[in-house]
Amino acid sequence: MPRPTLLYVTDLAYQARGRRYCDEDIFLTSRLREDFGLALCDPREAAALADGFDAVVVRNSGPVLAYQETYDAFRERALRNGTRVYNPLSGKADMAGKQYLLDLTAAGYPVIPTVDRAEDLDRLPATDRYVVKPRLGADSIGLRILPADEVRDHIDGHVLVQPCVDFTYEVSFYFVDHDFQYALYAPHTDRRWALEPYRPTPEDLEFAGRFIRWNALGHGIQRVDACRAPDGALLLVELEDLNPYLSLDALDDEGRDAFVRAMKASLHGFLASGSRERKPGRTAS
Repeated sequence: MPRPTLLYVTDLAYQARGRRYCDEDIFLTSRLREDFGLALCDPREAAALADGFDAVVVRNSGPVLAYQETYDAFRERALRNGTRVYNPLSGKADMAGKQYLLDLTAAGYPVIPTVDRAEDLDRLPATDRYVVKPRLGADSIGLRILPADEVRDHIDGHVLVQPCVDFTYEVSFYFVDHDFQYALYAPHTDRRWALEPYRPTPEDLEFAGRFIRWNALGHGIQRVDACRAPDGALLLVELEDLNPYLSLDALDDEGRDAFVRAMKASLHGFLASGSRERKPGRTAS
């Protein structure tokens, strides 16, 4: 019986600050080939090649802002043709832009409070500085920190505004399907990607799991990014459900092997489910 085939989408040339995306994908594809027939392609070529494979796996493909029209065409074609895409295109978080930060704020989730209108600034905690980020931002592209007396001039309908939180550290929780895999944190606030293993508490895992359950992806890899606020609480910074970088180089061999096993099992389950992409509907948060 032939092995299932995967089109693995990655931009091996993408230059990320403090990370080597290509090394991670070279490692992952070398291990996935143990179970799958596999070919790599640039994200700009995915739409033309997708029909020849059992599924398309979107990994370290870089910010789609660099090829937005091509990505939109790939997404539309995959939804139209029922192409299996991993992660599934029904994600409600970064895959669909930053609207989810507004939705989660309104629903009372533990997220950095977020607004998108000048008249709503009084809903945020009083602060001297604000973070202003594009609705369709990624990898901190376009992010600015502005003083309170300037922020109103930059709210134009295309950005989100948050208070600038003086957090203790940032921490990321990594999930395959709905199963927690590992956590990493940046103990030095000036070095976001100098990551070390983090042992989460049960309360930490409940925090992260709320967002995984909210997103309701049956299969896929997700990263929950959070910060530890001055009062000790965790607040969501980002829920990455499109192509989260995994920082596998921060794990030991046992940790990497465990992740590969989980990803393989997820992909086998995804293919066995026979699920096809459908145009996602609006889902209330």
